[in-house]
Amino acid sequence: MTLLIHSMSEFSDLILQSLQIAGARNIAEVGAEFGGMSQQLAAYARVTGGSLTSVDPAPKQEFLAWAEQTPEVHHIAEPSHDAMPKLADIDAWVIDGDHNYYTVINELRIADQLARRDGKPLLAIMHDVSWPCARRDCYYAPDRIPEEHRHPHSFEGGVILGEGACLPNRGFRGAGSFAWALHEGGPRNGVLTAVEDFRDEAQTEDRPLAWALVPAVFGMGVLFDSSAPWAPALADFIVPWHNNKLLAALEANRLKNYLAVIDWQDRAAA
Repeated sequence: MTLLIHSMSEFSDLILQSLQIAGARNIAEVGAEFGGMSQQLAAYARVTGGSLTSVDPAPKQEFLAWAEQTPEVHHIAEPSHDAMPKLADIDAWVIDGDHNYYTVINELRIADQLARRDGKPLLAIMHDVSWPCARRDCYYAPDRIPEEHRHPHSFEGGVILGEGACLPNRGFRGAGSFAWALHEGGPRNGVLTAVEDFRDEAQTEDRPLAWALVPAVFGMGVLFDSSAPWAPALADFIVPWHNNKLLAALEANRLKNYLAVIDWQDRAAA
């Protein structure tokens, strides 16, 4: 993993500028891990006089130690579906938690319900909307997903670009820390599928939901209310990055190189 750029913090310039354009002050973050992006969101909140609520049932100790000493940060150690409905007055959501259809579509539904209740435009900035999670569920805690919403999965199997099946002990794999759905594609499978289905069910003529996908570092997506007063400025800023062909080619190249390194390591260990 030390060879793999994978943090949402790689998008910090785009994220913070998007928040500034939208005039967001109170931010909710789903998924903290080590707190790399959390620290930048907290610094932004400090400057704007806002706050950061970070939802993560089991972040790393580094995050916990930092959060305890940072007054702008409120950490909720609960799963997102339990914690999010308790929040209020959230201007923007930064979602980088469990990367599967059931979790993500319900996170978006809750964020949308709260935005409507509080009279705010919806703004959600998301990670892992490209390969490998775009069309394949990933589970950090499969037992938290209701059985009827959980695909057959493996903690040992890995994924390879262009290969729909989950391959035993090959490719990019969780090695016990997370599981992949055994097959890619199909209904209710993957983060991007969740975003698309949510847009179909939630947007209206009066409130269309705009979407931009930055195809690098596993994909960052920006979902926002096109009727918001700041929407034209945000669109001007983010749309040039949407499905950028150069970025997509660079991302495919780096992933193929990384998967080649994994293959070499596997062969050497065999």
